[in-house]
Amino acid sequence: MRTDLNLLLVFATVAEERGFRAAADRLGVTRSAVSQSVRRLEESVGATLLRRTTRSVGLTEAGEALHAEIAPALAEMRRAVEGARLLGGRPRGQLRLAVSSIAESFLSGPLLAGFLRAFPEVRLDILVTDEEVDVVALDFDAGVRLGEVIERDMVAIPVSPPQRQLAVCAPAYRAEHGEPAHPRDLARHRCIGWRPAPRLPPYRWEFNEGGREFTVDVAPEVTTNDMALMVRMALGGAGITFGMAETFQPFLDRGELVPLLEGFSTPFPGFFLYFPSRRQMDPKLRALIDHVGRHRSARDHAGTAPA
Repeated sequence: MRTDLNLLLVFATVAEERGFRAAADRLGVTRSAVSQSVRRLEESVGATLLRRTTRSVGLTEAGEALHAEIAPALAEMRRAVEGARLLGGRPRGQLRLAVSSIAESFLSGPLLAGFLRAFPEVRLDILVTDEEVDVVALDFDAGVRLGEVIERDMVAIPVSPPQRQLAVCAPAYRAEHGEPAHPRDLARHRCIGWRPAPRLPPYRWEFNEGGREFTVDVAPEVTTNDMALMVRMALGGAGITFGMAETFQPFLDRGELVPLLEGFSTPFPGFFLYFPSRRQMDPKLRALIDHVGRHRSARDHAGTAPA
């Protein structure tokens, strides 16, 4: 005997709502229609599925067994319908991102401004943070971090060229104090360091010598979680600071900062846009991924980012 699948949907809704009136409101039909559908289903299976009283509705043992069997399938069908809706929709709504403060190439004006011009119905909500963020638990659509710290169960797409870290200072500081010949000489210099969060120790500066990576604890005179302040302090001659080369590049190009210890700096994989694996992807996130890809392709071919 073939069973009308709509009867199963009505029954499952009554089971979830624990009432005929609430189920009718959710389904947009009359209470009488819900009652008739449940009665037809009970006649079809030959068993009483619901225990009715004047105040409540409960499941019989047969009802519990049937609901346990059909609930996962109904949930899967709802997800499939929602996925089809998403895939057929256009990018719109709020896109929430958690982005590392040092992801300069992603946070640049041209990339994000170009995305908003291309998709005017999308709104960006960007948390700039260097603390570890669980994008799933905090309901972000995606995050941007260095590839080496992204969990392996995430989908990760490159959004920047390879990076390297660099020590820099102002020409005036170098003229007065000289420059270190080796990272171990930093112990004799005034340093401006970075701390990602109040309870964490200052970041240890990372170098490479002959293919061997090592870190240096520089005991900074100034410690902050703000890269912009680190740059300003270095420009003011307060000491040597350390960070991503692309952060310092405009100041290096103008001669306002000078590079140090370049022989101990080697490239490594850069920043990635990451997000949990999903069967269906929201159109606004797919739009961002495609936009980042076009942006990178244009930059790689022309040497500059598109407007």
